[in-house]
Amino acid sequence: MNDDLKAAVLERCRRMEIPLVGIASTERWENPPFLPWMPEEFYPQSIFPEARSVIVIGLPIHLPVLDTSPSIYYHELYKTVNTLLDQYTYRLASFLNEEGYPSVFVPRDGYGSIEVLQKNPVAFFSHRHAALLAGLGTFGVNNTLLTPEYGPRVRFGSVLTAADLPPDPLLADDLCTRCMLCVEACPAGALDERDYPEGLTDKAACAENSAKLARRHISPCGICIKVCPIGEDRRHFGRSTAAGDGDPRYWRAREHVRKYGGL
Repeated sequence: MNDDLKAAVLERCRRMEIPLVGIASTERWENPPFLPWMPEEFYPQSIFPEARSVIVIGLPIHLPVLDTSPSIYYHELYKTVNTLLDQYTYRLASFLNEEGYPSVFVPRDGYGSIEVLQKNPVAFFSHRHAALLAGLGTFGVNNTLLTPEYGPRVRFGSVLTAADLPPDPLLADDLCTRCMLCVEACPAGALDERDYPEGLTDKAACAENSAKLARRHISPCGICIKVCPIGEDRRHFGRSTAAGDGDPRYWRAREHVRKYGGL
């Protein structure tokens, strides 16, 4: 395995100020940590046959902006993070290609619109599962990946590469506390109290809610990741719950932002 190349990749991520980076061997898709698992057609080596490793990066969704969701503020933050993910993973893939290792970046979503998801609610590659297998987090009841640093308030992008890179260890302990705040707060009633993967999200209900918000220019919803208590970012911002633990200043700020910029 190429330790020097991994060190060079991590250094490039550091220079791009990417806070979360993990690496998984493609063999991990063939030996999943739980069942049921995804069909083989969704494996990285099925999408890019040369792939031997998957590099996953994560960028945070800043909690004070997310606290205003659904809003134009969160909508624009979501778009900004998505753009950065595509740019950073493209740059990492380009670096690896220049070093002689065939590599491709995977777009952060892999679907055209909410309307597309309503008809076919599956993207061609799961960054969440890649992040799990790269040791960046564990799944929560809200069907998202929870990280120690940001809870579920993080977006992921991936690079599929022919480079044989040393994989990072998986997280040993579940981060989800089963507090069920996400289940109770979901405006679409799309979440189940059972653990992932048994309690899979009602994708149709979630997509329908997102489609309604998109028509108002304030999608995505973000409620289930907003209320989650997991993550060091809550300590950093001093907010133990959504909207500043009941502080009226934060409620007023949130309500102001939600009045403008969307329908």
